[in-house]
Amino acid sequence: MPLNSFASFRDAVSGIGCAAVLAATMGACATAQQVQDGPSPSKIVSASDVDWGPLNPARGDASPRAGTLWGDRAAAGASGFLVQFKQGFSSPPHIHNVTYRGVVIEGRIHNDDPAAANMWLPAGSFWTQPAGEAHITSAEGDFNMAYIEIDEGPYLVEPTENAFDNGERPVNLERSNLVWLDASDIAWIERDGGAEVAFLWGGEADTGARGTLVKLPASQSVRLSSDRADLKIVSISGEPEVQLGGAHGKHVLMPGSFVASAPNAADTFTCNVETDCLLYVRSEGHFEITSTRN
Repeated sequence: MPLNSFASFRDAVSGIGCAAVLAATMGACATAQQVQDGPSPSKIVSASDVDWGPLNPARGDASPRAGTLWGDRAAAGASGFLVQFKQGFSSPPHIHNVTYRGVVIEGRIHNDDPAAANMWLPAGSFWTQPAGEAHITSAEGDFNMAYIEIDEGPYLVEPTENAFDNGERPVNLERSNLVWLDASDIAWIERDGGAEVAFLWGGEADTGARGTLVKLPASQSVRLSSDRADLKIVSISGEPEVQLGGAHGKHVLMPGSFVASAPNAADTFTCNVETDCLLYVRSEGHFEITSTRN
């Protein structure tokens, strides 16, 4: 996707838990434990508590591993899950029956046409895979992990003989090509928090679902909130801490950890490391980023 298609957001936006899910078929990942702190309705799924199983059971030990964060990819409806790839993994050409999106969390991942040269996407990069399009997925690194999200299940792996064109085209967006916007561009970011956002999918004028990366500078804290529906938040890098609502306890979000932030919860996210922290946020319409200094 051309970079200027993302940069055009600048003009457009100037004013603007996984419950215990037990997968029964197609290797949909099993349950992940939840942490609830005090009276807050928000919930956490720690990356260390995710239960792992094969992404594609038909391939046995050759399959990547997958672990559910929210929803159930073996059933109808939207879902989000983690996928781990072994060093040197490369899939045979295949298709999926549904479109998926991916955010690289660790390692480097290539996803493209079977004949394409390797284009390695590092942590913080984003890609999409249209339903019906033949492709391969490869991984490079000692540990490789991505967050995968679908809008409608079940998620299936099928042979290339079943390929079809659904009219969508893939996106491979390396992290250095992300366009970051801040409080000077967007009305729903408070300046004191220092946060920046990069829009990945969904239109700013759309009140439906959308995906956004939120970057927190080192030593900064912000509150993320929405009055519409849960914010589904995945820790991509930096190991930020989260404080749920008015609770006193804080929880470190290792890469791959998930927070289902309840409507109006105003959960606090703090980046305590020396580098930026990166969060992926799936929201229904707008959400707000406010400073904890108020």
